[in-house]
Order: sequence, then C-alpha cells, then structure tokens
Amino acid sequence: MLQKNKTSDLITLAKIKKHHQITLPYSLRKKFNLDEGDYVKIENRNQEIIIKPIKIVHPDQEYFYTKEWQKDEADADKDIAKNKITGPFKTADDLFQELEG
Repeated sequence: MLQKNKTSDLITLAKIKKHHQITLPYSLRKKFNLDEGDYVKIENRNQEIIIKPIKIVHPDQEYFYTKEWQKDEADADKDIAKNKITGPFKTADDLFQELEG
C-alpha cells in the first residue's frame, strides 16, 4: 500500500494499535535519526496530524552532540580501553612536560 506523493517521498500506511500507538516506518526513523526515547511534536494543522522530530538539548550542551565531539569521545574511549593514557599529574608543569614531550 505504498504510493508516491508529489515530492517523491514514500507514503506508508500505519495502523493504530493497542493503547492508540502507531509505529513510525523504518525509512522515516532512519531519515530523521529517530530512536526509542526521542521526542516528537504532534500538531493539528488544517485537519491533518503533523509529527515533527524534536531534539531536546540545552543550547549550552549542543556542542557535545556534534559529530566531531562524538568522534573524539569514541577515540578517547578506544585509547582508554588500550590503556593509552598518562597521568595523573602532581603539578600543571608535569602535565605540560608530558604534552610537550
């Protein structure tokens, strides 16, 4: 029961199940990067139900969710797992010597 609309996006039927729940199709979850626990905003607009993904991140924390930060975090986790770490340092000078050396 798939058809295409004028913007070439697939339209999928979803059935309302027990407790009035619907399942978002995989293609839409993937396209909008939605996972269990994420939030969506539901609007009633001109007799249509509009579902919009909402990412709730405090503006001060946004950088921690960037691809660059997440990559660096993953790299740090790998280094920790391989015991590629130094410190703790007794003084800041000891730290700087390690960084320079």
